[in-house]
Parts: sequence; structure tokens; C-alpha cells
Amino acid sequence: MPSLKDLKNRIDTVKSTRKITKAMQMVAAAKLRRAQEAAEASRPYTERFNAVLAGLAKAASGSDAAPRLLRGTGSDQVQLLVVMTAERGLCGGFNSSIVKLAKVKADELKAAGKTVKILTVGKKGREQLRRDYGDLLIGHVDLTEVKNITYPDAQGIANDLLTRFDAGEFDVATIFFNTFENVVSQIPTEWQVIPAKFDDVDTESQDTGYVYDYEPSEEEVLATLLPQGVSTAIFAALLENSASEQGARMSAMDNATRNAGEMIDKLTIEYNRSRQAVITNELIEIISGAEAL
Repeated sequence: MPSLKDLKNRIDTVKSTRKITKAMQMVAAAKLRRAQEAAEASRPYTERFNAVLAGLAKAASGSDAAPRLLRGTGSDQVQLLVVMTAERGLCGGFNSSIVKLAKVKADELKAAGKTVKILTVGKKGREQLRRDYGDLLIGHVDLTEVKNITYPDAQGIANDLLTRFDAGEFDVATIFFNTFENVVSQIPTEWQVIPAKFDDVDTESQDTGYVYDYEPSEEEVLATLLPQGVSTAIFAALLENSASEQGARMSAMDNATRNAGEMIDKLTIEYNRSRQAVITNELIEIISGAEAL
């Protein structure tokens, strides 16, 4: 049975921990608002941009002049998985859910005889993948010093992917991230960005009955827009990840604060019972001594 001093020290330690988790919860709540607004503000542009690209891709499909970013290399043998996680932990299952989705995809591709390569964005994803998939890691993007995600940050990652694609290092690139839904719900998502894929874009809803003529041709317009489409997809994913991370951290720290409070209550009850037992024993000793006299 722990002594009164040990119990008192444990109570003080848990109280200090509760102060830290409460402070982290408040910081995450403040950051969440800005990150959520940025993620939600980017969605209409991303959806409309992809709808325009989908319409152009539909018109240019089957053409030998279609850009390589649209038609691909003609193979899907080498697959690049871009796993986008956070630089820091203490955010519940945010990082592990993304890594788990990427691992499932990697195992499926390897079982199908494909060559898998992994590029990590964020330290936590790299740490989790290094042990079992270390031989598949080909690069890492460190965003530790980035406080607010900007479009140039996404462009840097996109340029790296495009350079690797032009060099023939892979055939298909897929990004993995969490889509922000609300504070307690973040959805692990995979999105193929190279070659461009628009299966989830509803082009019919954008059809107004007009026929458009493009000058220059659809292929030339796509050649200019598709690299921007890769940057836009990565930027949207980074913003969704940022909001999801803060939401997950806020929820995790709230749970930790409540658990610390419950532990303090239990330890306080145990401390009071132990102190009462000590006092009772001392009274018994005093009474026994008095009777002996």
C-alpha cells in the first residue's frame, strides 16, 4: 500500500498533467477554427477545378495528343504512395488511421505483384512506416517549421512528384490523408493524383447544354492545368489534414483532461482513507497506552 507521501506526490503529478492537457486542448481549439475555415474555403475551388479538368479530360480521352499526366505511362506496375501525416503526436488516432489505410493499400499492391514506393509527408507517418516498410521509403518532406500551410508548400511537394514522374520513377501516385468532417470524425482518404483520375467528379451536374470550343486545344489546356491540378490536390489534402489534426488533438486532450480529473478523484479518496487509517491507528495506540497505565 503506497504511503501518504507517495499518494500526495501522485495527486500533484496528475494535477500538473491535467493543466498541460487542458492548455493543449485550448490551443488546439484556437488553431482548429482557422484550420477548419481554410479547409472549408478551399473545397468549392477544388471541386470546381476538378470538374473543369474532368470535362476537358473527357473531351481529350483517347487522343494520342493527350498529356502524359492524363493518359499515364501505359502501365501501373510501379505505385507511389504519398502518406501525409502530422509532425507531432498527441492527437489520438489521427496519424495511425492514415498509416493503416496506406499499409492496407501497400499490402494489396504487393500481393498483386506491383512495385510499391512510399514518400512520407510528416514525421509521424515516417516513424510508423519505417519499421515494417523501411525498404520502400524513397523520400520524406519535413514540414516541422511550417506554421500555416500555404500553396507554395503544396507546390514544392507537387514539383517533387512531377519530377519523379518525368524521370520514370513511378507510374501511379496516390496521396493518403484525413478528410475533416467534424471535431470527432476524420475520414481516412486516398486520392489518385497521377495520372489524373476524376471518377468521383460529377461532370453531368456541370453540363449546361452548351458546347465549348477551346483555343488552344483541350490537350494543350490540359497540359498546362494538370500540373496545377496536382498542386491543388496536395494543397487541399494538406488543409484537410491540418484541420483534422487539430480536431483530433482537441478531442484527445479533452479526453485526457477528463481522465486526469477522474484519476485525481480516485487518488484523493484513497489518500483520505489512508490518512483516516493512520489517524485511527494512532488513536488506538494512545488509548491502549492510557489503559496500560
